[in-house]
Amino acid sequence: MRNQYSDQFKWQVVQQYLYGKVGLKETAHHFGLDYSMVRRWVEQCRQHGPSGLRQTRRHYSPAFKREVLEKRWRDGLSIRQTEILFDIRAAGAIGRWERQYHSGGLTALEPKRTGRRPMSQKLPSPPPEPPADGERSHEELLEELAYL
Repeated sequence: MRNQYSDQFKWQVVQQYLYGKVGLKETAHHFGLDYSMVRRWVEQCRQHGPSGLRQTRRHYSPAFKREVLEKRWRDGLSIRQTEILFDIRAAGAIGRWERQYHSGGLTALEPKRTGRRPMSQKLPSPPPEPPADGERSHEELLEELAYL
């Protein structure tokens, strides 16, 4: 998913909501955003400060993913609460992890290779064997046919 909003814009929206006199939905409407996105930004900012609005490109280990899922299930947290608690900024990641875990267990949480697979290495063909005594080679047979 592409980050289409700058950190500065997100900060402006959060500030407008926190220090303005209108609610969440009105703030979202003013900026042409979905209110759930504004709510997410506000909660990230409350939990982690302005740095909570920055997009991160992180790769999570299967053990970390399992820890996140177990905490969510054990404490009855919503996906949004779990994202905020663990500072997971990729929307939908936890739901995806749950589906993967339920379909294939812990091994399904392993990262998948992306891109094209490497080409398979073809083994060089062995050189042709010399003809045994009394046998003619393929080339000799062709020469004889051409002569006739």
